Amino acid sequence: MTAMMKDDIQQLAINTIRTLSMDGVQKANSGHPGTPMALAPVAYTVWNRRLRYDPEHPWWPARDRFVLSCGHASMLLYSMLHLAGIKKVEHGRTLDEPSISLEDIRNFRQLGSPCAGHPEYGEAAGIEMTTGPLGQGVATSVGMAMAGQWFAARYNQPGFDLFGYDVYALCSDGDLMEGIGCEAASVAGHLKLSNLCWIYDDNGITIEGRTDLAFSEDVAARFRGLGWNVVTVEDANDVAALDAALASFRACHDQPTLMVVRSVIGYGSPNKAGSHDVHGAPLGDAELRLTKRAYGWPEDQQFLVPDGVREHFAECLGARGRQLHADWSAKFALYEATHPQLAADLKRIWARELPDGWDRDIPVFPADAKGLASRVSSGQVLNAVAKNLPWLIGGSADLAPSNNTLLKVENAGHFSAQDRGGRNLHFGVREHSMAATCNGLALSGLRPYGGTFFVFTDYMRPSMRLSAMMHQSVLYVLTHDSIGLGEDGPTHQPVEHLAACRGIPGLMVFRPGDANEVAESYRKILATADRPAALVLTRQNLPTLDRSQCGAAAGVARGGYVLQDAPGGRPDVILIGTGSELSLCVEAREKLAAEGLQARVVSLPCWELFDEQDEAYRDSVLPPKVTARVAVEAGIRQGWDRYIGSGGRFVGMTGFGASGPFQQLYERFGITAARVADEAKAALGKGSCPQVQRG
Repeated sequence: MTAMMKDDIQQLAINTIRTLSMDGVQKANSGHPGTPMALAPVAYTVWNRRLRYDPEHPWWPARDRFVLSCGHASMLLYSMLHLAGIKKVEHGRTLDEPSISLEDIRNFRQLGSPCAGHPEYGEAAGIEMTTGPLGQGVATSVGMAMAGQWFAARYNQPGFDLFGYDVYALCSDGDLMEGIGCEAASVAGHLKLSNLCWIYDDNGITIEGRTDLAFSEDVAARFRGLGWNVVTVEDANDVAALDAALASFRACHDQPTLMVVRSVIGYGSPNKAGSHDVHGAPLGDAELRLTKRAYGWPEDQQFLVPDGVREHFAECLGARGRQLHADWSAKFALYEATHPQLAADLKRIWARELPDGWDRDIPVFPADAKGLASRVSSGQVLNAVAKNLPWLIGGSADLAPSNNTLLKVENAGHFSAQDRGGRNLHFGVREHSMAATCNGLALSGLRPYGGTFFVFTDYMRPSMRLSAMMHQSVLYVLTHDSIGLGEDGPTHQPVEHLAACRGIPGLMVFRPGDANEVAESYRKILATADRPAALVLTRQNLPTLDRSQCGAAAGVARGGYVLQDAPGGRPDVILIGTGSELSLCVEAREKLAAEGLQARVVSLPCWELFDEQDEAYRDSVLPPKVTARVAVEAGIRQGWDRYIGSGGRFVGMTGFGASGPFQQLYERFGITAARVADEAKAALGKGSCPQVQRG
């Protein structure tokens, strides 16, 4: 140790990051050691020299954000969090113990350790988001940067610059190869997000081998064309050059910055450096010893943190962050006295709470046989809520007129390079990055929504899945929900998408059956702070049901409820519908009643919420003894058997749709009240159903 202690403390700190990462991967016999070995100087420079971050208050709202987009290099982040002394947070309280302990690192990739194979949001303070699927981190960082500028525009006041934080995202070749990365870079360049810095690890290696197997573009030229400030660091080990590049980022006020950093994957490994062999597998005992020798490290010691390393981080990052946080806290106390309403809003945002009376203007829609398309009633409810929820912010992927997602309330504005406080966002035709951007906004405390046609959730699913994993309250406004959109044809008519979205754990999927169910869906979605929701809406009009003759739409909050019952509450058959098919169930009930058969109509707009109700409630809606059941939904049957039984009847789609007026399509595919009534009679053994056209 004597020789080592004579080393420059900076190099000692960098090599500690490297060796902790190597040892963690080696002990787990699994992981990606090469990137942490190469990028330790980058992480060191960002954190210890530049990051405005208080380790003792890791959720300080004005902190800089650091996103490890190349999540496979997770040990780099875990080692950094440990050495930087980030404190553990539980239930909003900061504890006097490390967020990532040395024992946690020893248990890398083991069950119960916060040091998972890829960083997972919520497992440890300092992990800003869940990463792993390449491209998601950089795309989400765009939302974080937008939120930072939005907070500054909306809440900074003369003499009170509370917000102005930067967002750093460390990314790999894979992040920039994925299409979502280019979409997000295009948005950031267009918006001139000067508080955003992507640090690109240009090491020329992927899992299969050298990147030139499939990747030969000029990344720097591409980003300049996208409107980015591009700086290059030729050697990832040159801390002075890295620091100068970061200074260049801070000095640029009209563009996001891409730092292209040339690195050698597995740096220091005598036999594997620069090879894909060190990308996704441990070094092996012999090579690990040789690499430690190259670093001047004791070959037989594991998880060593030399004296002075933690102190070095505490004297730089820790002292700087402590002072910045203290100054900010004092300023916020004065701000609260001077601008009490704005401060109260901020406190609610940070606590994930809604303002008092946020839902007071949600309309109640009168009965109307013609009714409204649920996309239209959604637009009305969205604006009614936005009036009283100032941090509701969002837009569509170039479809606001069709999705009815434009906010028309006073001072809503349009977020742009010229107006950072606008609440209307314009994502362009970029569904991938729209969904990821919404995650970044939500992780920053805002209540974001993103709109598109339901069929295009195919492009959004990776980000929707991460939103559910991270328990973020993102709202997806998804219109044109079925064959009911008509003439655009089968490419635009979603049939399997309800099943696909319902298959994402934690995502609430709402398919409201009339305008009042739309209103109640919003009430429930926005009151839920810890999970995302998909609101699936029609293009065609839906009758607004007469609630004096039907169950209250407030039943939406429980996921399902009895809309209309049989006399005495003793149905022969149960008809279950969602969305545009709910009114078909109501009509079929009348047809059956004329033949002396008694039906109960159940509205089941949100399966996830219904399944969370207690057994007594579920059985009160769907009595087990009533086994004759018909489900009606203009989608595929998948998932419905749990409500209707394997012998239940289903009226819906078995294939793709067709192009034509929606009324003709419903007739062609047999999704009609007459067909529902026939299926009900067949379920009761009182008839057989005619053959219908299959998709």
